[in-house]
Amino acid sequence: MKSELSILIPVYNDVCGSLVAELQRQAEAIDGLLYEIIVADDGSTYKDCIEANQKAFGSLAHCKYIIRKENVGRAAIRNFLAKESHYQWLLFIDCDMTICLDNYLSRYLNGTDSPVTCGGYRVGNGSNQNLRYIYEKDAEPKHTAEQRQRTPYHHFHTSNFLVQRDVMLTNPFDERFRQYGYEDVLLGKKLRTAGVAVQHIANPVGFDVFEPNEHYVEKTEEGLHTLYHFRHDLRGYNSLLTLVNGIHIGLVKSAIRLWHRLFGALERRMLCGNKPNLTVFKLYKLGYYLTLTKID
Repeated sequence: MKSELSILIPVYNDVCGSLVAELQRQAEAIDGLLYEIIVADDGSTYKDCIEANQKAFGSLAHCKYIIRKENVGRAAIRNFLAKESHYQWLLFIDCDMTICLDNYLSRYLNGTDSPVTCGGYRVGNGSNQNLRYIYEKDAEPKHTAEQRQRTPYHHFHTSNFLVQRDVMLTNPFDERFRQYGYEDVLLGKKLRTAGVAVQHIANPVGFDVFEPNEHYVEKTEEGLHTLYHFRHDLRGYNSLLTLVNGIHIGLVKSAIRLWHRLFGALERRMLCGNKPNLTVFKLYKLGYYLTLTKID
């Protein structure tokens, strides 16, 4: 059994009091566990969120709340948390996740000794009018522990993973990734290159918060810009890049770009409405990405 644990939670414009309280409850119930919970606020602009977090867990034992004035991005804030930690094992959890297993921590502590272990996530209840929900629900069967273990480095996600501290410090997140998306994908590739084993198990956190459609479409567009900017680094680790790179006929790419210029705005309105469609979503992402590229 692992006897030391640093639980690390980056937060931005969100409240995670319930998450921290449940993690502390489980940690306190494990005999002999040395633990800490460090929450780092990455320059939140919503002061009410900061105040709510301070009120919820600012004075909890073994819990440290760090408020940073500057937003440094998803990669840098996680590297910062790793450096702030003190114990041998680091557990990274996204702030908008929920703990859905009573033995969540003990399953990690008593589980595999792999230097990196990913627990996955479980999609909660949502509405078929919500694009993020129907997207995640459709993808859920592909993210079982067995499916993830088939290509372990391609399925690395930041939402819920355990890692040895020295491995994390030796293989940090790439801090060039300041905007939304893909910093975890590149770390998975980095771990493979370094020969660090990644084990996938069934120890999910709950994914229960689904942003409004327009917000999710905006995040997707931001992520596509990130994907294009780092397309050479991420080659072979993203299905959209694989699809685009497999289109060798320039006229086909030109036709898709033209379609997007003509109908992209209509597709976007459909996705932001109350009847989003996954086929339209896939077509919109392909067209949007190709409009970022040069004709080749």
